[in-house]
Amino acid sequence: MNSEWSPAARVRGMGASVFTEMTELARETGAVNLGQGVPELAAPEGLLKDVAAAVLAGSNQYPPAVGFPALREAVAAHQSRRYGLEYDPRDEVLVTTGATEAIAATLLALCDPGDEVLAFDPCYDAYPAVARFAGATLVPVPLALEDDTFALDLDALRAAVTPRTRVLILNTPHNPTGKVFTAGELAAVAGVCEEYGLTVVTDEVYEHLVYDGAHRSMAALPGMRERTLTISSAGKTFNVTGWKVGWVCGPAPLVAAVGAAKQFLTYASGTPYQEALARTLGGVEAWAEELRRTLRRNRDLLSEGLTRAGLRPYRAEAGYFVQADVRAWGYPDGVRFCRELPLRAGVVAIPTSAFYLRPDAPSSLVRFSFCKREESVRTAVEKLIQAI
Repeated sequence: MNSEWSPAARVRGMGASVFTEMTELARETGAVNLGQGVPELAAPEGLLKDVAAAVLAGSNQYPPAVGFPALREAVAAHQSRRYGLEYDPRDEVLVTTGATEAIAATLLALCDPGDEVLAFDPCYDAYPAVARFAGATLVPVPLALEDDTFALDLDALRAAVTPRTRVLILNTPHNPTGKVFTAGELAAVAGVCEEYGLTVVTDEVYEHLVYDGAHRSMAALPGMRERTLTISSAGKTFNVTGWKVGWVCGPAPLVAAVGAAKQFLTYASGTPYQEALARTLGGVEAWAEELRRTLRRNRDLLSEGLTRAGLRPYRAEAGYFVQADVRAWGYPDGVRFCRELPLRAGVVAIPTSAFYLRPDAPSSLVRFSFCKREESVRTAVEKLIQAI
């Protein structure tokens, strides 16, 4: 057998997970884990009671492959209420096993071998992986570093488009940078997609966790609804990342194509969770307002603490994470910084290089998570300051 095609070689080709390495370091050292975006915050009590009731009532078998009908109706109502987007829950909303499965099924549905997918760099590490599953290549479009934030580089976006480009993945609010694309940036991206006939796949899982500015859905821009698949989920919004319930909204033909791929991934999952979320999603605004207040306080505490520790934080407008430049501590390499940080300061973080695809990307950026109890963030800050 050709060793290049052995199972071991295939696994090596996917790359070792820095998340696994850093989580193990946290376990071994007892460090405060600000690496992965695993919330330490509570979920809505009513939602948890509804899940328990659904389980006890017998809602434990397969839901419809396209999702629990009441949840699809609740998602459609949510899109209408927040963004003025009207979707028919019968054939324009699809429930998935989390947003990551939605992205995987979407690229499997839309891409052929040899196609190219654009994504802004740095990006969520699942994007290049699922592009490879579809036989496509993910082409990174660098976000520019401007002062204390990340910004669209429109020239770089245009330069990345080729005759093989089929899809643009737009993640806003953005992981790992915490960026929220502005109205002007979205309009510019939409113009490029219309000009070149690209389908847009949006990852909007942090849509309710915006602290500065406002989240705008690409599908709501003129001319974009019919070429956009909008993806979101319940995990980040309700602090239930382990439930893996997501959804896709878009034109019926595109949603049907995604569903055709999705049926051979998980088919369907999470019946009691779907049933409970259908009742909770209508009240998400009040819940999210309080959650934003908590996370904004944590973000500010972490950003101020990083500054006091001599590191340079970037502005996090949304999401779970703060980026910081660690060169002031004598580390040009974020990977080395993160490997030594648990012993030096008792804190775990993730090197941002794990999210960059292009070889000339900044190497000194590190991602810290603040979706934790305030006590955890405060302890981490104190440890970082003491380690100077």
